[in-house]
Amino acid sequence: MTPNMMAGTQVSRELLKKYDVAGPRYTSYPTAPVWTTDFTAENYRDAINRGQSKKPDKPLSLYFHLPFCDSLCYFCGCSVIISRDRGKTADYIDLLATEMALVGPLYSKKRKVVQLHFGGGSPSNLTPPQNRLLFSHINKWFNVDYSQGEISVEIDPRHASNDYLASIRDLGVNRISMGVQDFDPKVQAAVNRIQPVALTEGVFNECRKLNFNGINIDLIYGLPFQTVEGFAQTLDQVIRMSPDRIAVFNYAHVPWLKKHMVLIKEKDLPSPEVKFALMSMILDRLTGAGYVVIGMDHFAKPDDELTKAQKEHSLYRNFQGYTTKAEADLVGMGVTAISMVGDVYSQNLKSLPDYQKAVMAGDLPVHRGYKLSLDDEMRRLVITRIMCDLEINRQNVLDPFGKNFDQVFTKEIEELDRFQQDGLLIITPEKITLTTTGRIFMRNIAMTFDRYLNVSAKGPLFSRTL
Repeated sequence: MTPNMMAGTQVSRELLKKYDVAGPRYTSYPTAPVWTTDFTAENYRDAINRGQSKKPDKPLSLYFHLPFCDSLCYFCGCSVIISRDRGKTADYIDLLATEMALVGPLYSKKRKVVQLHFGGGSPSNLTPPQNRLLFSHINKWFNVDYSQGEISVEIDPRHASNDYLASIRDLGVNRISMGVQDFDPKVQAAVNRIQPVALTEGVFNECRKLNFNGINIDLIYGLPFQTVEGFAQTLDQVIRMSPDRIAVFNYAHVPWLKKHMVLIKEKDLPSPEVKFALMSMILDRLTGAGYVVIGMDHFAKPDDELTKAQKEHSLYRNFQGYTTKAEADLVGMGVTAISMVGDVYSQNLKSLPDYQKAVMAGDLPVHRGYKLSLDDEMRRLVITRIMCDLEINRQNVLDPFGKNFDQVFTKEIEELDRFQQDGLLIITPEKITLTTTGRIFMRNIAMTFDRYLNVSAKGPLFSRTL
């Protein structure tokens, strides 16, 4: 994308209102509300065995959920447990070790771990000894490729000491993802996350000194009291730090799912018009600084592997965001963690007591899951290509299934015409391509291929797309 890619772009109030609807972010398809508790631990084992018999050396991506945080950020949509008791963290590591003893033997040691990620919660709440213990358990059960793999940790700069950073670097961590959200003090106060610029810069500079291969900074737009001018200042401060990647997420206000979000007053949230102006400014500012737009909400430097993957149409999207490890099965461990193994999703139990009871009884802590049909797999592929490539190659997108796109999705192609009429798509016999403005309506376009959206639900399920 070229600098000032959104300059002069005008979008009417009517168009914003038309597409400001509830919709998924598509980190999975089918999305989690479709999954069922009829899915069992035996279904999960079967998926592992089926996949492993076909590709015994298929790589793995491991995710460990570390749920503890010292305080609650009001915008947070993650599964967190608020506690300053580090003893609870120690007990939790023991539970992870027990789960690894159950899960590890199911996967062949021939399968290299090419991606290892720690999310939360606040993984940076772990002490150096706790990190060493956790890594010792991981190394016992899994074959981690420390020489070529991506080993990453999400950190909260407010709780990431120099000793902590040095300890995880020594253990092989080579990438850092750092939460910032917004540097505006008024916004920070409204979401209960006070994080001065100087503190963040200090942690960032220490990460550079320790030679982490990549540093990502997370931002959020759509938070209370945000303005275009105020968020532009945050972007300028981030650009000066020059992280390798920047993720700018659209705040998902879902108080019916996350009760603490009622602490954010809806009247203080920016309107759809302001959010569109924010996103337009973000695109212009970051591309003008030399970053390349990656999918829906990521930005990377031109030499980053995400940028290369997007050019090669090998970029992938899952619960961790955008990744280059499309070929790997994702194995999630910890409370609420999600696995994506072949044609199956499996999610762990959501409450810590239930999770603890299951693993201590020697049971895989499966809460719910889903096995995809052929139709699901084709739709997942098409939605993934929209979210990653910003286009669909009608000629070959369904080649892995021996199917023809136009024949399978005749009805959906007709429905896409409205997006073309609104200037959001360019449709040719060869491709369906998102326009520059269409990028901001990416979720709406992808929803065309979601056959489960109209399935009856007891209440709202998703955040607004704008």
